[in-house]
Amino acid sequence: MATLTAMASLLAINQIFALGFFVDFTMLDGRYLYLITGLMLIMVFITFPSHKSNLNFVPWYDKVIMAAIAVIFSYFAWNAERIILDAWEYVAPVEGVVLALITWAIILEAGRRAGGWPIFCIVLVLSLYPTYADRMPDVIAGIGMPIHDVAIFHVLGEESLFGVALNSFAMLVFGFILFGVALQYTGGGPFFINFAFALLGHKRGGAAKVAIFSSGLMGSMSGGPITNVLTTGPLSIPAMRRTGFSRGYAAGVEACASTGGVLMPPIMGATAFVMASFLGVSYVTVAVAAIVPSLLYFYGLFMQIDAYAARNKLEGLPRDELPSLGKVFKEGWYFIAVFVVLTFMLVYMQREATAPFIATAALLIINQFTVHKMSLDKFLLMVAATGRLMAELAGILAAIGLIVGSLAVTGMAGTLANDLVYLAGDNVLVLLIMGALTSFVLGIGMTVTAAYIFLAIVLAPALINAGLDPLASHMFIMYWGMLSFITPPVALAAFAAASVAQVSAMRAGWEAMRLGAIIYFIPFFFVLNPALLLQGDFAGIAQNVGTALIGVALISAGLQGYLLGFGRIGEDKLGLISRGCVSIAGLALVTPAGGLYGFSQTILIAVCAAFLVAGIGITLLQRKRLLPVV
Repeated sequence: MATLTAMASLLAINQIFALGFFVDFTMLDGRYLYLITGLMLIMVFITFPSHKSNLNFVPWYDKVIMAAIAVIFSYFAWNAERIILDAWEYVAPVEGVVLALITWAIILEAGRRAGGWPIFCIVLVLSLYPTYADRMPDVIAGIGMPIHDVAIFHVLGEESLFGVALNSFAMLVFGFILFGVALQYTGGGPFFINFAFALLGHKRGGAAKVAIFSSGLMGSMSGGPITNVLTTGPLSIPAMRRTGFSRGYAAGVEACASTGGVLMPPIMGATAFVMASFLGVSYVTVAVAAIVPSLLYFYGLFMQIDAYAARNKLEGLPRDELPSLGKVFKEGWYFIAVFVVLTFMLVYMQREATAPFIATAALLIINQFTVHKMSLDKFLLMVAATGRLMAELAGILAAIGLIVGSLAVTGMAGTLANDLVYLAGDNVLVLLIMGALTSFVLGIGMTVTAAYIFLAIVLAPALINAGLDPLASHMFIMYWGMLSFITPPVALAAFAAASVAQVSAMRAGWEAMRLGAIIYFIPFFFVLNPALLLQGDFAGIAQNVGTALIGVALISAGLQGYLLGFGRIGEDKLGLISRGCVSIAGLALVTPAGGLYGFSQTILIAVCAAFLVAGIGITLLQRKRLLPVV
């Protein structure tokens, strides 16, 4: 595995940096994609055996498949120029058709192993769609094609297997995966966790605040929410338990924090890179747009935890049990320095493809002069771990690419977008609710990236046709695809945290859903008014962000029953009305002024004030015993 990963990495570096190591000139992108995909597919069949009993050896049939992959993709790479010049995408020789059909089957199996049966079933049905599209009912009918034409379009064209998804992986995502794994193996994880403990551990509810801070930082190096939970959870959850948090609450905090970590710039999940390719913008554009929504989410978590700790009088950890901030920084300063260099190269120099490789090289070199010096064995383990992550993502993206190709070649992508707008009755809010539910459901059975790619083809054009901002529409889809990680009955991140906290999975799921409540609303706010994505004039952005911060604080107070500067609210059944009023007040204030529905700031502030006065008034009257406690 380490050898194959090293080969793939050298191939990527040669192409991205245009070094000409192997052939004295930069390869055609098509030839590079054939070679890198072939290597990745072989790694998929090594990493994900067909049965659990085959974990320690490679069965003969997998060896046959891997040999076939090597032969087929070498043939395609050798003939890359002919494939383009002779338009094999439309008229291929017999051997090209046969190899394309075999490759199609291999991609389906690779998708099953890397992503599970849901992805296999969905991709199987939809990749075959062009073969029966002309026989479908009018609403979902498309252009029909014989199976051999579909096969060469999928495998030899530029809109299916080698479309946006795999292109993004090969040219952008590859380097960031390498950087993330390098951070883990050089000690970046323990550094960020210790840094968070030193900074916040002694504060009120400090252990839970540490989970938020460390998970936000760890999101850049983990493979996703579940990996994040299993990395930071074993440290943060026991610390939360020691300071008085219940098991369910601790698991919910960790699940929410780990899910949000993938949405936090500067390095987000693979979905953000694919989004940039779909929109034809730089990754930095997507990352900058994600700053305010992700900060609002973590700010909401922070305020809820602070309110919960204040309400229940939970203190922080003793200072003598916490690491020294100075010592932590002295030992791991270079992790922050590398992040600064990476951010500078991304934002100022705009070198998105090369920046992570340079940052990784700098990190590995500096690390060798510290106490975390890496041995050769550990380096090889790091390379192998990188390969496993790459193989999983490449297998899924290759399979999802077939769906994109099917919708493109049949003309269904545009048709479905128009049909969705029609079904919504030209009502944008209805369309958004439909989109949110669809994103959530697909997020249950597929990875976030896979669900996003499918919806970017089908749903995003409908949202854009309805008058919504393209970037906001794509971001909306990504956010709602993430929500399945903290929403029962699925809530995979919460269930992973529950196993660490040794608590009921459903209890952890409901706590995570309550704690992460603000994230269910944030996508609606920024899609209706992109000022929260830092689009527009400075005055409008400042006004909307400022009111959103106050609104999120009020929502958090209502959910947890403690208003900063006022004290406890909602002691009984009547008090629940008080808490509800405070939450509604916050919701009114978070709703952006202007935007598609044209709510004026004056009206929103008036609604906020009315409900806030009502909520506080009920509590004050109860305190003075002018209202009964029920």
